[in-house]
This record gives sequence, structure tokens and C-alpha cells, in this order.
Amino acid sequence: MKLSVIMPVYNRQHYVGSALRSLLRQRDAADLDIIVIDDGSTDGSAEVVRSFMTEMPSIRLFQQANAGVTKARNAGLRQLLPETELVSFLDSDDISPAGRFKADLACFEVDPDLELTYSRMTLVDLIDDETLEPAPESHSVTVRGIHLSAGIFARQFVERIGSFDEDFNQAEDTDYLLRAFEGGPRYTMPDTVALYYRRHPGNMTKEPDVPHREFMRAIYKSMKRRKADPSLRPIEGIFDFKELADWRFM
Repeated sequence: MKLSVIMPVYNRQHYVGSALRSLLRQRDAADLDIIVIDDGSTDGSAEVVRSFMTEMPSIRLFQQANAGVTKARNAGLRQLLPETELVSFLDSDDISPAGRFKADLACFEVDPDLELTYSRMTLVDLIDDETLEPAPESHSVTVRGIHLSAGIFARQFVERIGSFDEDFNQAEDTDYLLRAFEGGPRYTMPDTVALYYRRHPGNMTKEPDVPHREFMRAIYKSMKRRKADPSLRPIEGIFDFKELADWRFM
């Protein structure tokens, strides 16, 4: 099965190489197509990506003027190959754990009608970039969080969800996942750890109230949609909201 992984990049020179390595070490488990969208980086991010492309044709790099992560994700969706059957995401400062694709892709082999696997995530404050694992002295928590990388989506399901809402500059991932689950997909929730979410100063906004405000706006829009259309499915019980909020906004 052809699996396309969309990776937006903006000034992640020091992290994007590790993110790519974490995907490439799993290429024996998946027919990988890695779509990197460089969103106007001003550092050496694109050069780091190109250094991998010389030996790894599964990586495709597209560059655009800086337009924000939401438009970068939509640019990635527009680059899906005709033969792409499954879609996932990885942010350029995060890590895809070894064995993740082998574990979760097996679910699609067992159930050809499956539309989504949604696994767990580990939030961690220190990752060893040699082993691509949480460092021994790190602090971490594993939750059923709200993160695109936790999901592997059937291509037809992605087309049904549609594009990311460009009204969001942040929390576009939250809005996308809420819309996905509201649509009532055929899904399973493995206990696989799908990503190591790297906590670092660079992934925090300079305006501390913005992530919380945008997160709550996505929740509010979900509530409005479900009130207006009772056929939409409830999302309560899917995500570990409390544990995630404690880490995301601390």
C-alpha cells in the first residue's frame, strides 16, 4: 500500500533531519511517499531535506512563500500521488517511532474497509537525536491526544473530509480531526505510540493565549456543527482532553 506522509517545514534545520530519518527507517514496512512542504524557510531546512533526497527518491520537496502551516498542509494534500492509498502526517520537529507503520498498517490489511487508525502519542521534553528515542532523563506522558500524526487515513476518507480550514492559523489540526470523527468513519484505535511529540521553546507561540483560544474555537465550531446536524457523531471519549491540555498549554 502506498502511504503518503505530509511534512510541513518552517525553519526546522536542526530537527527535520531526525524527523526524516524516523520515517525512512520504516520504509521496509510501507511503500513510502514523503511530501515535504517548505513554507518559506529562511534557514537551511530545504538543504537538509535535499541532502536526503539524493539517495532517497521517496522524498519529494515542494517550496512556497511563507503562508502558514494550514496552507502548507493543504499544499501537501494537493501533491498526493494518484496511486496513494493511505495518508498520514509528521511535523518536522517530531519523531515517528520505530515499528509504528508496521503495527498500524496491519489493521488495514485485516480490514480492507477501514478508513482510519488513530493511535497514541508521547509528549516528551527531550529526544536523543541519535537513537530517535526519548532521552533517559526526559519527562514524558503518553495520551490519546489530538494530533494528525496519530492517524493513518484512507485516501477516500481524506477526500471526504476535505481540506484544512484556512480560517485557522493554529489548531487547524484539531479542527480537521474533529471533522474527521464527526463524519462517522470506520476506525480503530490501536495502542501503538504513533509519534514522539517534541516539546521545545520553538513550538510555543510568542502569544501564550493564542493556542488555547484557537483550540477552544475549534471545539466550539465542532459543537455548533453537531447541534446544527444531529447526524454528526459525538467526539466525547475519543481524546484525553485533560491530560493533553495540561501539557499543551503549560
